[in-house]
Amino acid sequence: MLQYPSIDPIAFHLGPLKVHWYGLMYLAAFVIAWWLALYRANQPSSGWRDFQVTDLIFYSALGVILGGRMGYTLFYNLAGFLSNPLTLFAVWDGGMSFHGGMLGVGIATWIYSRVQDRSWIRVIDFVAPLVPLGLACGRLGNFINGELWGRVTTLPWGMIFPEAGSYPRHPSQLYEFFLEGVLLFIILWTYSAKRRPPFAVTAMFLLWYGIFRFVVEFFRQPDVPLGFVAFGWVTMGQLLSLPMILVGLVALIWTYRNKERSYD
Repeated sequence: MLQYPSIDPIAFHLGPLKVHWYGLMYLAAFVIAWWLALYRANQPSSGWRDFQVTDLIFYSALGVILGGRMGYTLFYNLAGFLSNPLTLFAVWDGGMSFHGGMLGVGIATWIYSRVQDRSWIRVIDFVAPLVPLGLACGRLGNFINGELWGRVTTLPWGMIFPEAGSYPRHPSQLYEFFLEGVLLFIILWTYSAKRRPPFAVTAMFLLWYGIFRFVVEFFRQPDVPLGFVAFGWVTMGQLLSLPMILVGLVALIWTYRNKERSYD
């Protein structure tokens, strides 16, 4: 059994301003994505210029923040939203949803592609490999905050989280850090190093993220106050991940059967 290290969620103070580690993790996520995007943009025949990458990261960041907040409110706190719609703007209470953020990025990149007169599929294929390390940063932020802990376990690496009672639990944030972050990045970065059929990279992201998230949900404590949403074992995270798995798998098969088509 391991004791949670009880990290102060506040990294430092700037006068009266409290700078939280969670916010710094978001900043790190965008900086890493920007750096990786610039690296890919500077490869031969990439078709991207530095200023286009910077604009793309800006659009994507807005999509993550707005979509993540709206997704959390609608997927995980719908009752609270219906009783008080202003909770949508109560960002100080916390709450971000990956699936909402993903939809937000999809909309933001679609707007970007229209503004830049680019193929949306080409844009999201470029973005997909940039996402996992950002997810890894977010999961580290969850761990530092001591939130989104796992279910009770007797395994030797179980941790006692201060806000979760006296029983050791799976450090599911770290499971997600490794699977959804590090391992997914390795898969996508390696896969996208060569030119693939249009939408294939995005399909790989949808498929593998969905699989990893579905599996980790068996170790993660169901979200409060939702609990299990179906059959006494299905969580909201699994319910939202199933369409990703199905769409990713079908899209991957379809793209390779139609690999002769171009992005445009």
